[in-house]
Amino acid sequence: MRIALGSDERSRLTDFVEAELRRRGHDVELFGPPAGDSSPWPDVAAAVAERVAQGESDEGVLFCWTGTGVSIAANKVPGIRAALCADAETARGARTWNQANVLCMSLAGTSEEVARGILDAWFSAEADAGEEENVEKVNALDRRYRAPFRARPAGKNSVGKGSKD
Repeated sequence: MRIALGSDERSRLTDFVEAELRRRGHDVELFGPPAGDSSPWPDVAAAVAERVAQGESDEGVLFCWTGTGVSIAANKVPGIRAALCADAETARGARTWNQANVLCMSLAGTSEEVARGILDAWFSAEADAGEEENVEKVNALDRRYRAPFRARPAGKNSVGKGSKD
């Protein structure tokens, strides 16, 4: 499997996860400081998410101090389902029920032992066919809200209805 791995800083954890992914037989492409580049977290998240969305990587792994910033930024890229996972059960659920394709972790709060468990759960989980309807509902939301603002269907929750901007 081709994995895009990025972080806004290189750390013992990013090195550990890179080595662990390679040990598991994955091809790993690095982004940001792990690749020797100085990049802020939004840029790293966009680069990894774009690789996954374009099919150049099968999945992505992202890190920032809390993991929140990279997960928010990655989820701005159409087709990305980034999940911030602090434990193995969250990672398993993100893959099983949400079909997540980008794993996000906190540099501040994730130990190597916890990261190993998260990776075990992430790569062993399979999509639950019973969740397809829910996954499609999320896909429909993605399509609806990624449409140009003026092209969005009007509804009781429409923002800016009648606005000139």
